Amino acid sequence: MGLLDNLMGNASEVDIGKLHEEAAEVLAPNEKLERAFKIFRDLYLFTDKRLLLVDKQGLTGSKVEYMSLPYRSITRFCVETAGTFDTDSELKIWVSGSPEPLLKQFKKGSGILELQKVLATYVLK
Repeated sequence: MGLLDNLMGNASEVDIGKLHEEAAEVLAPNEKLERAFKIFRDLYLFTDKRLLLVDKQGLTGSKVEYMSLPYRSITRFCVETAGTFDTDSELKIWVSGSPEPLLKQFKKGSGILELQKVLATYVLK
């Protein structure tokens, strides 16, 4: 992943070997980290059991929100790619029990379709 991609907010796959120490703090004992994407400072961690959204907040990133979405609770998802005038892409994930989707925005050319493909692979098992 290049510095320019990172600054632009583009999704890039991350070597999971480099995340083992950071991810070990939040993974269950028998849970296996399988794929990971980084968008600026945020992480999308795909394990064998759930999608874990890691949202680093503030200037220093010391405050972190971990949102756990078991694949079985994801009822549907939607990807909207960027257009000519609307330069942001969106990922919407609906979780059972919640009428409103979880919304994540990405910059144009962010690789959102690859992220969607990986999400589909895990949700549609």
